[in-house]
Amino acid sequence: MNKSEEKEQKRLAKLEAERARTEAMKEFEYKYAEFKLICGIDEVGRGPFAGPVVAGAVILPKDEEILYLNDSKKLSEKKREELYNVIMDKAVAVGLGYESNEVIDEINIKKATHRAMKKAIEDLKNPKTGEKYVPDFLFVDAEHIPDVDIKQIGIIKGDAKSVSIAAASIIAKVTRDRLMVEYDRIYPGYDFASNKGYGTAAHMAAIRELGMTPIHRKTFVHL
Repeated sequence: MNKSEEKEQKRLAKLEAERARTEAMKEFEYKYAEFKLICGIDEVGRGPFAGPVVAGAVILPKDEEILYLNDSKKLSEKKREELYNVIMDKAVAVGLGYESNEVIDEINIKKATHRAMKKAIEDLKNPKTGEKYVPDFLFVDAEHIPDVDIKQIGIIKGDAKSVSIAAASIIAKVTRDRLMVEYDRIYPGYDFASNKGYGTAAHMAAIRELGMTPIHRKTFVHL
C-alpha cells in the first residue's frame, strides 16, 4: 500500500467513525421517530456578565446526514461556522429567541432563558423559503419550558446526546458570538469579541476602569 492509499484508508476510517458517532447521537430521534417534526432547543449565554441570552430551535430533516454535530463548546470556531452554514442550508426550520440583559436583571436568567426558548419556537421557519413551522415534539437541553403546549423532554447534556439539540446549540452559539463581536465595536475596551461577555479578569478590570455599558447585567457584576 502506497502513501496515497494509506492516507485514503485513514480518511475513510475517520469518516466511518464519525458516521457511527453521529448515529449514536440520534438515539432520542429514533426513540421518538413517530413524531414528524422534532425540534431541538438550546440556549447560549447564561453565564456572561454582558449581552443577551440567545436560544436556538432547529428541526432537522430525517433523510439528511449532517456529520460533526456536537455540543457547540466542543467545536472550534471554524467548525461551528461551517456547521452553521450546513444547518441553515439543510434544516427544515430554524428559530432564534433573545432576551436582553435588562430582562435578565428584571426576571432572572432562568425565566429569561425560558422566554428566549419560547420565542425561538415561535420563530421557527425554513431558512430559504420563510415558511413557518410548528413542531410536534421538543427536545430541550436540560430544561423543561413552562407554558408550552407541545410535548417535550429535557435531556441532560442534550447538546452532546441529540443531533437536534446540538444543531440548536450551534445556531445559538454562532448567532450570539457574532452579536458580541458587533458589541465590541460599539463598546470598545471590554474585549467582547474575545470574551463574549464572560467575566474574565481583563473584562472585570475594564469594568472597574470604564464602568458598565448598557449591555452589562447589573445583577451579575459584583466588583
